[in-house]
Amino acid sequence: MSEWKEVKLKTVCSDISYGYTASASKEKVGPKFLRITDITSGKINWDTVPYCKISEKDYHKYKLSVGDIVIARTGTLGSSAIIKNDIDAVFASYLIRFRIDEKLADPFFISYVLQSQDFKEYVNAVNSGSVQPGTNARQLGDYEFPLPPLPEQKAIAEVLSSIDDKIELLHRQNKTLEEMAMTLFRQWFIEPTKDGLPEGWEEVSLGEIFDIGIGRTPPRRESYWFSLNPKDIRWISVKDLGSIDTYIINTSEFLKEEAVKKFNIPIIPDNTVLLSFKLTVGRIGITIGEMVSNEAIAHFKLKPNSKISSNYLYLFLKTLDFGTFGSTSSIAEAINSKIIKEIKIQIPDDELILSFQKLIDPIFQKIRYNTFQIQTLEKLRDTLLPKLMSGEIRVYKFR
Repeated sequence: MSEWKEVKLKTVCSDISYGYTASASKEKVGPKFLRITDITSGKINWDTVPYCKISEKDYHKYKLSVGDIVIARTGTLGSSAIIKNDIDAVFASYLIRFRIDEKLADPFFISYVLQSQDFKEYVNAVNSGSVQPGTNARQLGDYEFPLPPLPEQKAIAEVLSSIDDKIELLHRQNKTLEEMAMTLFRQWFIEPTKDGLPEGWEEVSLGEIFDIGIGRTPPRRESYWFSLNPKDIRWISVKDLGSIDTYIINTSEFLKEEAVKKFNIPIIPDNTVLLSFKLTVGRIGITIGEMVSNEAIAHFKLKPNSKISSNYLYLFLKTLDFGTFGSTSSIAEAINSKIIKEIKIQIPDDELILSFQKLIDPIFQKIRYNTFQIQTLEKLRDTLLPKLMSGEIRVYKFR
């Protein structure tokens, strides 16, 4: 490894810039306006990124190009993403853009460096003791890491990118499968009820056919109840629900078993539908395995001899516009458990439900299987990442 050298992030950059200060707009005027909240686990969902109005001069100054890396300087400190495609976008002021000098380093290699545990620990260290969480371009630019020769950088990036590409393919497949299931549900159960309930159907409240429970959060000041150890009990947050396709298998935090017992936090069974009803209302998922959740999430346990399945409920909840429901909190958007229990659901006759289940069960089974595949690939990538970045595992690019 004599050809590897220690460098600082700023030494491989041709430009380091703070983002543009402006208000985001849903109106499709101007370029996309990338913010910290648009970055989740190193990925950008450009479909949900808003727009902004900007002068031509500022547009050229803040325009994002392929290979640019943006890093959050507040909020989710150190969260980063690389611009993979040529897209008409600028970036917001709480992001810092690092433009890599491609004569010195491969941008995609650097983007993986910034996903490493070492970088996360560095960001936490420079921010320790700060009253207001935040970092700046100088601190981030001073991050030091081992840099292999350019051909090896590209080879490492290609190995990791091939895994990420497979993960992205599975996510897209899951999205397509869910859209298929939603189309079928609307055709079978929403369109037929536009002019009233067909004969043999009934309308009941969710509280009548489900045991609806709410999660809990131990006192945050008592940090020993919380854990980052996957061997502890998975604890679902609204943020976790925002990062899934259909099924939730991973959580960002865990609770000690003693916490679950002490605070009587209800255990959520496998294959149970979840709904966020505070903070961000209307995020929906289905559990894989037993879990617990915080108090912003409701879960729907099937009662014995229930006619409908979790799949049916999931698709039904996906058709609802939660913005039209009841109360809002002065602090954050919210509805309450009483409103959830009183939501009306249309139940068709047994034969129709059975036919529908036979049609969509294989779709959900495939989504669930893909979710396990994604988890396996993510573990492989996360295992390889530090070994490749340290030179413990070597790869070479042959011409």
